[in-house]
Amino acid sequence: MCRNIHTLHNFEPPAERAEVRAAALQYVRKVAGMTKPSQANQAAFDDAVAHVARATQDLLDALVTSAPPKDREIEAAKARERSRLRFATAEVG
Repeated sequence: MCRNIHTLHNFEPPAERAEVRAAALQYVRKVAGMTKPSQANQAAFDDAVAHVARATQDLLDALVTSAPPKDREIEAAKARERSRLRFATAEVG
């Protein structure tokens, strides 16, 4: 469930609000143990997502680094290559 949470710090362009919210949603889903809350829990679930998203954005805004920002496309390509190598099927010969 949490495989969709990615590093958001030190990228160019910076993480968008939607990315921060998506990470918060995945975190709350994991902690709550559910992907879709019942109607009785929907308000608490939505409130938790909003709080986690705000805390995440505050953290990202406060972090400093001397490292140059990473390029999203290059990092995505590296991740695809790691995945390809990890899940490559052995050739039957």
